[in-house]
Amino acid sequence: MALIEPTRKNITQFNEHKRFSAPLRLWHWLNAAVISGSLITVLINSTITDDRTTSALMRTELQKAGANINDEQARSAAHALSDSVWGVHIYFGYALAALLLFRLLLEFFQLADQKFIRQMKSAYQKFKITKANRQAARHELTVKTIYSLFYILLIVMAVTGLFLALEDAMEPYKAIRHFVKEVHGFCMYLIIAFILVHIAGVYLAERKEGKGIISDMINGGGAN
Repeated sequence: MALIEPTRKNITQFNEHKRFSAPLRLWHWLNAAVISGSLITVLINSTITDDRTTSALMRTELQKAGANINDEQARSAAHALSDSVWGVHIYFGYALAALLLFRLLLEFFQLADQKFIRQMKSAYQKFKITKANRQAARHELTVKTIYSLFYILLIVMAVTGLFLALEDAMEPYKAIRHFVKEVHGFCMYLIIAFILVHIAGVYLAERKEGKGIISDMINGGGAN
């Protein structure tokens, strides 16, 4: 489990803490909120507003109230409720795509030692050539690789989500809609797995190093 734990140390400068810029910290917490909201809408639609469950409940309760409603009408009402939740999900998707674009643009304006691509390259080089602190180098490379995969997942998730949301505009590509939907759903499970691994890693790192990992992502961290 140690390989997934974030570290406050920079492998290129072992006597300094990592520093996170204010825009990066803002992106991190907004991204966390948007992904959480998106996943919650999926959970609601797969449980509370599931068409079969909701239509049966609606029919029963309306009939108790004296309304005359058949199965088709109940399913139609339940589907409308489900669609309204998916509408919220789509807005979260737009927000996720906007945040992803913001993160990509931010990479060009970050300080040199805060650029993710540079950190990834540095971690790989250090792992290949360093003899001292090799465990730290391996650790940092593993963490950066996991984050790289996460960014790729976000890109795939955003692109496939926009494809599904802009269904009318994508009419010429209707034949691949089912495939795109499957990819979108699969990426969701991978993102959930990343979130669980990320939380576990932060928790373990906090226990070993004491307070600092989370607070660094709030206030930016500082030098030793």
